[in-house]
Amino acid sequence: MLMPRQTRHLNEKLKHLGFAHGNRMRLYGEIFEVASEPIVVTETVVLVDAIEARSGSLRRLRIPLPILRIASENKKAA
Repeated sequence: MLMPRQTRHLNEKLKHLGFAHGNRMRLYGEIFEVASEPIVVTETVVLVDAIEARSGSLRRLRIPLPILRIASENKKAA
């Protein structure tokens, strides 16, 4: 289980990688606008609320594991 400091650090790294409120990104083949801060459940499960550009519907997306690995590697290198 992640400690609060680790959770904050992972959250900050993910925001730096583009998972920040208001950013637009392509994920799972669709374009979304991020509508929330990353929600860290565990080190391998992080969610984000996003608005699908095409339909305007709000969805809760799981951040892909390869992106979480990048954020974790950056954390270890820092």
